[in-house]
Amino acid sequence: MQERAEKLRGQIRTLFGTCHDMSARMNLVDSVQHLGIDHLFQEEIEDALTSIHGSEFRSSSLYEVALRFRLLREHGFWVSPDAFNKFKGDDGKFRNDIANDPKGLLSLYNAAHLLIHGEPELEEAISFARKHLELMSQDSVLNPPLAEQVKRALSLPLPRTFKRVETICYMSEYEREAGNIPILLELAKLDFNLLQHIHLEELKAISEWWKDLYGYMELRYIRDRTIEAYAWSYMMFYEEDFAFTRMFVAKIIALDTVMDDTYDAHATIEECRQLNTAIQRWDKSAISILPEYLKKFYIKLLINFEEFEHQVSDNEKYKAVYLLPTRSWSYQKHKPSFKDQVVLSTKSSAVQLVCVAAMIGWGNRGKNKGDVASSVECYMNENRVTSEVAFAKIDSLVEDEWRTTNQTRLEHGTLLPMVQRVVNFTVSMVLFYDDRNDAYTFAALLREIIESLFVRPAPI
Repeated sequence: MQERAEKLRGQIRTLFGTCHDMSARMNLVDSVQHLGIDHLFQEEIEDALTSIHGSEFRSSSLYEVALRFRLLREHGFWVSPDAFNKFKGDDGKFRNDIANDPKGLLSLYNAAHLLIHGEPELEEAISFARKHLELMSQDSVLNPPLAEQVKRALSLPLPRTFKRVETICYMSEYEREAGNIPILLELAKLDFNLLQHIHLEELKAISEWWKDLYGYMELRYIRDRTIEAYAWSYMMFYEEDFAFTRMFVAKIIALDTVMDDTYDAHATIEECRQLNTAIQRWDKSAISILPEYLKKFYIKLLINFEEFEHQVSDNEKYKAVYLLPTRSWSYQKHKPSFKDQVVLSTKSSAVQLVCVAAMIGWGNRGKNKGDVASSVECYMNENRVTSEVAFAKIDSLVEDEWRTTNQTRLEHGTLLPMVQRVVNFTVSMVLFYDDRNDAYTFAALLREIIESLFVRPAPI
């Protein structure tokens, strides 16, 4: 499999070098990305997009204009929303004649979700495309595989999907696409299966690590979420070269879950303060200040981080610091303001911790017992509104942050590889917490995805 995959890689590199038509080159880059093999052709993709960005482009195809917009913005190249003006009438609205182009509308819909702050024309594009795609879906006028792609996009637009799950879907659809390139699909399946073998070995290793840790700590109240922790890390780093970082982040998430369950569902306020003090001191001498049941966990925490430090370079050594205010608020029956709760939720959710952990190893390149009021409840209490109104407010904040995330791609080009990992983490939040569900706590919701990623190989 490895020999065949390497041969195919050579053939596809040649294809990049001999593909000079802009439309064909854009479709090649898009297919390579959609099939999940873009990590094998980073230089070729960068060269192709640099050429596309610097070349004159006069296409009148909605599909091609939107595809170019999406590919370039995804990779940090600036493209103006004015690119879509050619599809608008004198009144500044999108013309009705493009409403009968489902492939073009889908391309527009996905591209427009890379909007940044202050781009109402792209908001209009999303609304226009969604309206007509929904009508086509309801009337069942779309043929496969376009029908399935539209359905997925209406649920979650392409820039916000978890790429590996989308790859699994697309591998079964690509051979039905007009103009498909068979060697791309063959390499995609081989690469998926070769990586899956590596991931299974890592799952075995981290499961053994957790079994030893869990048995030693004897904390029966904590959740066993090792597989989910690994899957979360995998969503940020699936490539072979990131094996160390993938395992490091997975262990960080698992250890943070222990602390989360301790703070949220078990420890008293005094025990929380003691653990917080011990972590701030970060020394074996702090063991004596802890309650008996937390001493073994603290010992293992120190040991694991000592091992981490031995494995990374001097400029990559970090210490974990956990924040206490939510637990204090809970005991005091304090109802924070909505603004304070949003800020604190961001800090205590481990988002910052995981994003920092995600930089390690690069070298040069639901409610629990005792929880404080949720952000939704804070907004309801503060503004005396229903949960529906509060959820709408939260959704608007999420949309605003997506615009910030998209803007970051454009403003920090030199940091784009790291920015992309944070984007991957953002996307993973959607996978774990979509539709008001908590798939990390209620892991059965992830079972099908876990099996498709790690158990079932791509059919060859």
